[in-house]
Amino acid sequence: MRNLDKYKGVIPAFYACYDKEGNISAEGVQALTKYFVEKGVKGVYVNGSSGECIYQSVEDKKLILEQVMKAAEGKLTVIAHVACNNTKDSMELARHAESLGVDAIAAIPPIYFRLPEHAIAQYWNDISAAAPNTDFIIYNIPQLAGVALTLNLFAEMRKNPRVIGVKNSSMPVQDIQMFLAEAGEDYIVFNGPDEQFISGRVMGAEGAIGGTYGAMPELFLKMDQYVKAGDLKKAKEIQYAVDEIIYKMCSAHGNMYGVIKAILKINENLELGGVRKPLPELTDDDMAVVKEAAAMIRTAKETYLG
Repeated sequence: MRNLDKYKGVIPAFYACYDKEGNISAEGVQALTKYFVEKGVKGVYVNGSSGECIYQSVEDKKLILEQVMKAAEGKLTVIAHVACNNTKDSMELARHAESLGVDAIAAIPPIYFRLPEHAIAQYWNDISAAAPNTDFIIYNIPQLAGVALTLNLFAEMRKNPRVIGVKNSSMPVQDIQMFLAEAGEDYIVFNGPDEQFISGRVMGAEGAIGGTYGAMPELFLKMDQYVKAGDLKKAKEIQYAVDEIIYKMCSAHGNMYGVIKAILKINENLELGGVRKPLPELTDDDMAVVKEAAAMIRTAKETYLG
């Protein structure tokens, strides 16, 4: 049996941090990393969807991961998403991630061209081969990638001993049950959709990775605590409050990650910049949404954290 304990818990997806010119801010990355250490989360998921990975260069991603590892000082489980839309760059990022000592690498399937499953498996296995001493996590997000992880593809990937599980961001919560039933106890499935955090945990997800955790990690940590204690009534109360906050953050004209970064500036005094084009920037009118969502987070923490 593998020791998967370092992956069990609340793992926020890391946000891209920019300076005023829109370049990667090393200072912002380090500040955000230290913020997560102080909040007591299990780890961070770096350069994924919330990190605007599709719009980052290979060098951007390397710089971000280097600064995360420097600031984390071994206090966080670090999962590095290394997928690019070609195998060569993905392998380069996998090698780089392993050289820095990350706990695991992860990858979505290639996007745009609809590849057969054997080609997707080859892509993932090539990436994994570039980091032969590092755990590998499949990132299943069919609504964005356009490709779903099937049970046949999952079975093929489990022939790779470095594959330890799935970050499951598909919306059907029963997918978590199916992956766990197929793989058994030697694998881990992470809940992806933040709006169904407790649903995924109840269905068997022992870890959770999400894009809104960073705006309110205390609330997700408290939900996780209640789930572990079997107090689903209290967990559900927080889930409903969190969902209302998420709906509010999604109501802006600009991109939700821009909203979250603006919230973190108000609530946590973090300077993380905006978002990278073509993601839409916040408008002046969006600041009303930002302020309301920031206030909702403060109120929820006062209400549920005691």
